[in-house]
Amino acid sequence: MYFDKPGKEHLEETLRLAKKEALLRGIGHLVVASTGGETGLRAAKLLKDSGIKLIIVSHNTGFKEKDLQEIDPEAKKEIESLGGVVLTGTMVLRGLGSAIKVKTGYSEEQIVADTLRMLGQGTKVCVEIVAMAADAGLIPFKEVISVAGTARGADTAAIIEANSSNHFFEIRVKEFLAKPRNF
Repeated sequence: MYFDKPGKEHLEETLRLAKKEALLRGIGHLVVASTGGETGLRAAKLLKDSGIKLIIVSHNTGFKEKDLQEIDPEAKKEIESLGGVVLTGTMVLRGLGSAIKVKTGYSEEQIVADTLRMLGQGTKVCVEIVAMAADAGLIPFKEVISVAGTARGADTAAIIEANSSNHFFEIRVKEFLAKPRNF
């Protein structure tokens, strides 16, 4: 599915397509980016009793401002009550590299992130959250479906062969299920 442009209006369709393909292909894990918790909660409600393991990946504490955790605690609680797991951790392509970029104007992580953004912001996030979930031991090192978006909501879904961040270049984007065509 190619959307003419990015946006949160594609959230429901992207999540339904990801669930449908996971069930059709026997893919047992769905990794979903969710900053405030809305996308994660919608995914948890959709996947309830589906047998698909849901991992929601949120921003690290302090991402936006000191001491701030952006995911709504009530949304997190509800996601977990529906069987989802919420992972809050350092973004693989942002963490220390962002601190270095502030000081030097350059970081290798930023080059990788910008290269992935050539395929869309959602693509960059899909790959990154798979590495984070693999690092945490929450997904197997095999094909999973990853869902992310451009700003809010979700407009990108991909089948990705997972690997850990220390083997980042062995991660494989196998297939796009949905993504914005113009971004």
